[in-house]
Order: sequence, then C-alpha cells, then structure tokens
Amino acid sequence: MRQCVRMKLNSIRTRSVQILIGIALGVAASTPNVTHAADQLAWDKTFPQSDKVIHQKASFHNRLGINLVADLYLPKNLDRSKKHPAIVVGGPYGAVKEQSAGLYAQTMAERGFVTIAHDPSYNGESGGQPHFTASFEALIEDFSAAVDFLGTKPFVDRERIGVIGVCGSGSFGLAAAETDPRIKAVATVSMYDIGQAHRQGLAENVDTAALKKNLAEMAKQRWAEVDGAERTMAIGTPQTLTKKSSEIDKEFYDYYRTPRGQHPRSSTAFWRTSGAQMMLFWSFEHLDWMSPRPVLFITADRAHSRIFSEHAFKKASELKELFVVPNAGHVDLYDRVNLIPWDKLTSFFTEHLK
Repeated sequence: MRQCVRMKLNSIRTRSVQILIGIALGVAASTPNVTHAADQLAWDKTFPQSDKVIHQKASFHNRLGINLVADLYLPKNLDRSKKHPAIVVGGPYGAVKEQSAGLYAQTMAERGFVTIAHDPSYNGESGGQPHFTASFEALIEDFSAAVDFLGTKPFVDRERIGVIGVCGSGSFGLAAAETDPRIKAVATVSMYDIGQAHRQGLAENVDTAALKKNLAEMAKQRWAEVDGAERTMAIGTPQTLTKKSSEIDKEFYDYYRTPRGQHPRSSTAFWRTSGAQMMLFWSFEHLDWMSPRPVLFITADRAHSRIFSEHAFKKASELKELFVVPNAGHVDLYDRVNLIPWDKLTSFFTEHLK
C-alpha cells in the first residue's frame, strides 16, 4: 500500500495516487446503506441546501492581494445583536467550496456556529493567475484572510474563531494556526500532509535519488515552458477507470467523477511545475507553537491517510486529541453524513470557543 501511494512524476508516483495535486487518497471499501450528501441536490452545491441556515456569497482579499470567493453560512435564528463563535472551513487540495468544505460549513452552521467555506487562491471562483497554481504560502494565508473577514462582522466574536481543515486543508489550516494566534482551535478531518505527499508519499523516509529525479524533470518542464511549450498539468483523479485502476483510484473517482461529489470547477488538477515548491512545505514542524490552543485530529480506521493524523498527534503539544471513526475510509469523511462525527466536532468547538 505504501508503494501504491508514492508520488509519481514518472518514476516515483503511481498513476493511482497523483497526490501531487492534493486529493489525498483513501482505501476504504464502500459502506452499504450510507447516506450521500448529494442525494437531494437542489442548488449548485454537491449537498442539499438546509432550511435551517442562511447562505450568503462573500468575497475578500488575502494578504497577497488575491480575491477569495467564499460562502458564508449563518444559523437562521442567529441573534445579530450578540457576538458568536465562528469557524473557517477548508476543503481537500484541489476541491472547491461547493463540495465537502461547504457541507461542513453548512452543517456546523445548523449547530449554531457562523461559518465560512472559501475557494483557495488559484482555484474555483477565487482569483490568482495562472489558475491551478499550487502555492503553500497562499493556501495558508487564505485561512488567515478568512479570519480577517469574519472578524469584520459585528456578530462574530474575534476571540472565538476556529478552523476545520478537511484533507489537504488540515495541513494548511494547522500551518496557519501555528503563526496566527487568532485561530483559537483547529479540527482536522482525514488530514493529508501535502508537503510529505509531494516529497515521499506515505514512505517513512525520503528517497533522495527519486526526489532529485522528480525535481530535474520539473526543471526540464519549466525550460520547455520558457521556450513556448504548453503548460503540463497533473490530474489528481483519473477521468476514466480501467482494469488496472486501484481501489484508491476507484474511491476518488466515485467522489470527484460522479454526481456524488463532482463539480465543474473542481478539476483536481494543478500545474505540474507547482510540485517543486510544494515539496518545501512542512506541516507539523511547529505544532508546539499552538499550545495550549487545542487540536482535534479526526481520521478513519480504514484510511491510509491515518498516518498523517497520528504523526501530527505525536508532534503536537497539549491540548490535543486523536479521534478515529470506525468502519470508514479517507473519502467517506468528505460527505457521508452518517459517518462524519458531527457531535464530536460540535462538542469540541462548543468547549474551546466558549
């Protein structure tokens, strides 16, 4: 399993993984009789609209001058004369706010929180050129910019803002909290360490020779583009399945390439040359800077990405908790609403944003 999820730009990434573009992979088998969030699609999201929540479009600029487009979710019974806790929600690497990030934001708004789900820089409806560029600085900054935006709302308490990061956004949200003490609590779900994914996949150690070969190939591609060649993209989820498709391919295909989670703005693709910079991203090196602010790591018992949550849990200082969802895989926690531990998320943020 470790070999099938190693990065592969040619020699070190298998076709089934393409973690390069940030769709962190999972291995769980399908669970029978599971509710899908898109069962009653009635709007432009991949999940049904709640009648308990007010949805508003929003936009704001991050520190880099990039315009971010987001969805703001408010409890319908919100007392705007008071200040309330708020949560910034980020989705998987390569996904858009209409997918799992929006589902989490809407559901937590149903539970009393002001929430916002944003399209990351260079993706979805947000700005940044060229689109589909991967920049860990921008992806981290997006979370702090969302905190800025929430803090301008008179009904949001600036001292009670937290973060939920799903998949790749778990690593970016943690990195934002390491240097932004305005983020008072963080919960990650099916977290993926995107930097490690680019460097070595799930392998315990970096294969330096393979990494250097990978960098050399990307450098060659940059020269080609300087000389006028078209940009090359790395696609994270296969467009079709074959007899050789892995179980991981099938799991992600079922989300990103079917009505279950498919969205026209979510290509799961990034420019191939972005991978070089992403190798420099280290998610967990300064987790101690967060202490004593709490972190909740939510993972699934069948998810191959579980190793990232366990790794981060070991490196984090108190307060910290690791919560393992039974009978579930990595992608199950994107949208299978009867498997996502909503009560755990609610109690965590209720306690730590009080």
